[in-house]
Amino acid sequence: MIRPFLALVVSLTLLMGNAFAQEAAAPSVDRSATGGAQTLEDILARQSGEKIDDTFRRTATGDPDSAAGITEQLGTLGGSSDPELWRALRYGSADITVSSGDELVATVLMQDGGMWWLEFREGPLMKFAGYALVGTIALLALFFLVRGRVRIDGEITGRTIERFKAVERFGHWLLASSFIVLGLTGLITLFGRKFLIPTFGHEAFSTVAVASKWVHNNISWAFMIALVMIFVMWVIHNLPDRTDIKWLLKGGGLFGGGHPPAKKFNAGQKLIFWSVIVLGTSISLTGLSLLFPFELPMFAATFEKLNATGLPQMLGFGELSTLLAPHEEMQYAQLWHALVSFVLMAIIIAHIYIGSIGMEGAFDAMGSGEVEEQWAREHHSLWVEEVKAKEGDAPKAASPAE
Repeated sequence: MIRPFLALVVSLTLLMGNAFAQEAAAPSVDRSATGGAQTLEDILARQSGEKIDDTFRRTATGDPDSAAGITEQLGTLGGSSDPELWRALRYGSADITVSSGDELVATVLMQDGGMWWLEFREGPLMKFAGYALVGTIALLALFFLVRGRVRIDGEITGRTIERFKAVERFGHWLLASSFIVLGLTGLITLFGRKFLIPTFGHEAFSTVAVASKWVHNNISWAFMIALVMIFVMWVIHNLPDRTDIKWLLKGGGLFGGGHPPAKKFNAGQKLIFWSVIVLGTSISLTGLSLLFPFELPMFAATFEKLNATGLPQMLGFGELSTLLAPHEEMQYAQLWHALVSFVLMAIIIAHIYIGSIGMEGAFDAMGSGEVEEQWAREHHSLWVEEVKAKEGDAPKAASPAE
């Protein structure tokens, strides 16, 4: 069930990543003047990052049948010159023998395909992260300046209602704190070389990077445990119902016009919940793949399922490659892990805003677990009626608060 679900979630971004890797074929070049070897134009084009046709180099790795006799001067080279030998190592065609470990992994000494991953990581990925995080903060700041804090409209009663039990708050704060730590350490890993090294130097960054990696790898278990906890505790309250439509149509009352009726979780909170569950699960799966390198490949199978749906072909990308080397699996896992994390970070920043300075009385729900009764009636009127009914104190002609 997980892999088909993951395939649906990752399709668009992975298609973009795969398209980035599969660039258009370069035009053929006349290399007769160099006897088939690379030309100066080839070298300059490669240095400038342009696509070149390197098939002539991939196959120029020597011929064992033309090896000189063992007693002759070049006999020990086995029919290959040093450049040809290194070329075979680079393109993965060298005859390599390993004594132990995964042969498919250990025999890859140079992974030429890693260059597109590095370029994507240091280019589009960093830009996406900046736009997602800084853009979200800027929009929230603008919203706060225009709308201001959402206040309690009615008169404060001084009475409180228990909104969340201690175990629920523990699960929430375990998830929240671990995600914040994971986010910060992840940002250090991605942006450290570009921003921290120039500021603090290599030695200081090395200490911070090693510590961040250790913290990131170990705190991840707390995140996954908390993710399971909140799913088990709250999934029953976050199933969609008809009240969500009315809530969404009125914008949750954030823009005035009264607060629409809602149960324990309104439509906005349900969107947050399912975003955390879906994206958090995706992050956890790719995180496990990175924690246990080469042990949990998932993208070749994902691409195969996507190809079966016809989605890549419909979008003009053709069939995605399902023959991925272990190193390529790790590269896709790292990129997807980062991309989904930034999306979830942006969502959580908005969640933090509305649960703190954005709405009066909201923080108490996860602070003490007790909320002002008037706040509860305004934002979760149907839930208040349920609570009062259980207490045997529900008014006879109660109507949802507007």
